[in-house]
Amino acid sequence: MSDTPPDRLSANPGSPYYNEALLERGVGVRFKGVEKTNVDEYCISEGWVRVTAGTARDRKGNLVTLKLSGPVEVWFKDTEGKADEGKGD
Repeated sequence: MSDTPPDRLSANPGSPYYNEALLERGVGVRFKGVEKTNVDEYCISEGWVRVTAGTARDRKGNLVTLKLSGPVEVWFKDTEGKADEGKGD
């Protein structure tokens, strides 16, 4: 598998950008310099994230999301510590 996350990824199974295998690896998202844990979907090239608005739900039972624009950084959490492993001795 590649160590580069996709340009766009969604945690919603109904989305065409949903990818369970990538989500299982753990994806970290930093938006405007702050790490976010409530991101439902992101797009790096367009510079936006969709974050859940608490526990609010729409009439179909889906979580309500807000689309925020700004710089987005994404990484796989399973590769975070591997970059420093070879720098020891």
